[in-house]
Amino acid sequence: MRPIVFALVLVCFSHFGLSQDMDSRKLVDIIKREADTLSIERNSVRFLFNDAILICIHDESANRMRIISPIVEREKLGEEALLNALVANFHSALDVKYALSDEIIWSVYAHPLRELSEAQVVDAIQQVYAAALTFGGSYSSTNLVFPGNTNKKEKSTLPKVLKKI
Repeated sequence: MRPIVFALVLVCFSHFGLSQDMDSRKLVDIIKREADTLSIERNSVRFLFNDAILICIHDESANRMRIISPIVEREKLGEEALLNALVANFHSALDVKYALSDEIIWSVYAHPLRELSEAQVVDAIQQVYAAALTFGGSYSSTNLVFPGNTNKKEKSTLPKVLKKI
């Protein structure tokens, strides 16, 4: 391999390997700047963003963080809304996903903590908020939608994948 090519490859790989060195303190500082109000309890930050409740849970030892927002109780939803959320997870929810836990539908962003940049934290807050806000409508976290069958109302007795097996 030529020395110049080797140097370029080395620079590219070393760039991708660099972490952002995010930690709990930096994460909380970013949330403080973005939040309307907040409450901190150990590794959890509960905050308001545009009048929506968001929660950030972080764990430096596990190198994980999650920003979540409760949307609606499962019992208040029909099957169509749940199926629409699953379709959105593929096409329009992007970095955020809809999830079910403790019989609540949540908007969820999960990421390794150390590798986060400040811009990613701000974007995550905005996407979690947008996905919660648009649940039941466009089911989207941004204006970007991945192409494909985005028909959220299609009904079938068996999922298409199972029909092909």
